[in-house]
Amino acid sequence: QVQLVESGGGLVQPGGSLRLSCAASGSIFSINAMAWYRQAPGKERELVATITTGGTTNYADSVKGRFTISRDNAKNTVYLQMNSLKPEDTPVYYCNGDVVRLTSYGRDRNTYWGQGTQVTISS
Repeated sequence: QVQLVESGGGLVQPGGSLRLSCAASGSIFSINAMAWYRQAPGKERELVATITTGGTTNYADSVKGRFTISRDNAKNTVYLQMNSLKPEDTPVYYCNGDVVRLTSYGRDRNTYWGQGTQVTISS
């Protein structure tokens, strides 16, 4: 089994910063792309940022210049540094990973999600 566990969410004032972490554990052979999504109540989950194994990144227009995604492949961990936070950055943040496992019948590839971490921007 594979688990992704996010941490680092919390309450911060507008203009402040937070750093989210997402650690993957379990019977992992390798992790391809990793990503951060967010979802506000009553809205669809939206992509925030992605990063490949080689470090190529992509961002939603709404966070470009403010958020930075990074990863530590040795630790199977992805990070999201969020600066200049705005009230609209408030929803629950989820990480996911394109994970390859080694099983008794060979390699198994699936996308796994974390449980989410709440970010609240409020004065």
